[in-house]
Amino acid sequence: MTHATTWFDLIRHGEPQGGRRYRGHLDDPLSDTGWAQMRAAIRADDQWDAVLSSPLSRCRAFAEEIATRRQCPLHVEPDLKEISFGDWEGHTLEALQRDDGERLAAFWADGERHPPPNGENLGDFYRRVRDAWRHWSATLSGQRVLLVGHSGMIRMVLADALRLPPAHAMASLVVPYAGRSRLRIDDTDHGRLISLVHHGVLP
Repeated sequence: MTHATTWFDLIRHGEPQGGRRYRGHLDDPLSDTGWAQMRAAIRADDQWDAVLSSPLSRCRAFAEEIATRRQCPLHVEPDLKEISFGDWEGHTLEALQRDDGERLAAFWADGERHPPPNGENLGDFYRRVRDAWRHWSATLSGQRVLLVGHSGMIRMVLADALRLPPAHAMASLVVPYAGRSRLRIDDTDHGRLISLVHHGVLP
């Protein structure tokens, strides 16, 4: 009988420069506050065998720091970028609610049928994140992995892991800055079991 247990700690980036706004593929770096949030979220007893990251600098810079400090290999995966918000990128929530509120509400209700203008369909986003996540969870099987990513990206990983409809996961799961979630994956001769151990913050 074979049995491999894999642990994934998912952490969202901290606050980027420019404050809260719809970023998507915009590559804003972390602010000083964001760096402090990320560093405060890491504990001395955390142990990882590998670090996996989105290529965007608000994730990658911290992933590089952790990988260097913990002497872990770093893997950067382009398909773990955030969803593209198209014409909404760079705008605050308040501005979009004022100027494009109807389409914004339709997106959060069903992003597959109502994607952002000139942005990414939620179904396409889910599939690219799902495929990347499945690839790396198989490649890094049996290891403890830190995954540094985005709120939407983490929601899509959880949607796949917990078999949730992507639109429900996108609209219903809160992922705060520097929030951490933990998944346990057990691969056995009888199949795969994925369990959500913590979500949002670690106790």
